[in-house]
Amino acid sequence: MSQYARAAVAPAAGSVFVLGIVAVVGAFLVAQGLTNVSFNYTMGAIAALILFAIAFVRTDWGIYIVIFSMLLSPQFGSKGAGVGAGRGVTFRTEDFVLLVIGLSWLAKTAVNKELNLVARTPLNWAILSYVAANLVATMLGYMTGTIGSWSGYFYVLKYVEYFVIYYMAVNNLRDREHAWRLVGAAFITAAIVSVIGLAQVPSGERVSAPFEGEVGEPNTFGGYLLFMMAIAAAIALETQSLRRRAQCLGLLALMAVPFFFTLSRASYLGIIPAFLVIARFTTRRRFVVGLILFAIVTSPALLFVAPKAVKERVAYTFKEERGADTVRVGKIVFDPSTSARLISFKAAIDGFVQRPVFGWGVTGFGFMDAQYARVLAETGLVGFAAFVWLIWAVWRHARAVLDTRGDPDERGLVLGFVAGFAGLLAHAFGSNTFIIVRIMEPFWLVTGIVMMIPVLEAKERIAAAAAARATPPTRARLGVRP
Repeated sequence: MSQYARAAVAPAAGSVFVLGIVAVVGAFLVAQGLTNVSFNYTMGAIAALILFAIAFVRTDWGIYIVIFSMLLSPQFGSKGAGVGAGRGVTFRTEDFVLLVIGLSWLAKTAVNKELNLVARTPLNWAILSYVAANLVATMLGYMTGTIGSWSGYFYVLKYVEYFVIYYMAVNNLRDREHAWRLVGAAFITAAIVSVIGLAQVPSGERVSAPFEGEVGEPNTFGGYLLFMMAIAAAIALETQSLRRRAQCLGLLALMAVPFFFTLSRASYLGIIPAFLVIARFTTRRRFVVGLILFAIVTSPALLFVAPKAVKERVAYTFKEERGADTVRVGKIVFDPSTSARLISFKAAIDGFVQRPVFGWGVTGFGFMDAQYARVLAETGLVGFAAFVWLIWAVWRHARAVLDTRGDPDERGLVLGFVAGFAGLLAHAFGSNTFIIVRIMEPFWLVTGIVMMIPVLEAKERIAAAAAARATPPTRARLGVRP
């Protein structure tokens, strides 16, 4: 057998060996589980092995499972707050789904040496610096006593989890058609959770994502819908396909209703920069500017027909409550919720002054529902600089991809990502946006797709050129007369 034949057989033989081990372990778990362990644990272990085998054979199938589990999986674990004591860690089913698929991916890269564990992307150094800064800050916090439990390390592990999704996307995207299939799966997930959100509207409660436990998280759901709405709106604007435009507009309308009934003011705030980014970079600028002018002129009428709950929620921002801690700026008084976020910024600055370099460690400064204040207090100047570098790297490279897009659909996708990113940056003033699993998993999935679009295009161009060179010579080149 030649060396080339042996190289081709080796990965296949390794795959059979790994799958054989999985089958043996599965049989052992069934045998032991039926006699010594509860039925639920046994079924969970078997499901994990089946998922491992599926992702090992076809990694993209595993990615589809992760996409659907992002918003459609229950949470369990604990929540809490406390300065110096750390915080409880909330786990979701997709955490374990991603863990199993990640392990399967590691096994596959070990068997198939041609696969890269970490692809070379423009964000690698920024991601590494951000993770390292969080880890070092948490280690120092644990050693100095500002963190009294292992919860900080679990939080850092969850931050790494988001980047696993990013690298799974960039390592396994085969072509641009494959990328669009992943986007389609993300849109289907958004449609499903939007229908579930619509069903919550008649209850009169704030709409939240499904499977959020006893207490919902409307602000999280609002941030997720903000990001997905920006992508759908931009594709609808840029595409030349009437079918795709109708699909995106329908999805946008479906998402808009539960979005407004989340009553998330941070999400409402994010609409402004997202819309402005679309207006700035869309090829249909006149239409969008006209839409803005129309909205300004008709704003009194729009406010009149707006749902009562939405109007009351916005008005509540400037309502003072007796006996509650409120912030007053001149004659403007903010409600307790908004005041708490403003107070957290002041507390973060005070904490930063005490520990300016690496901060108090992740979970070491108590709970703050404001991303920028939290990063500054928990990881200090080093962590905040790493966070800003990561944000800037994503923005700069996404803008570079946008400037080179000639395909209308791809331009819409990248424009929607940039607009949604701008919206999330505003959302982060009133929420821990960039560490919330149900926002960050879709965000980093689409980030991976956006970063890979130029690479996939270059591969297709090279393949087309190679195919052209490999075509049989024409009759003229052979000197044959017709």
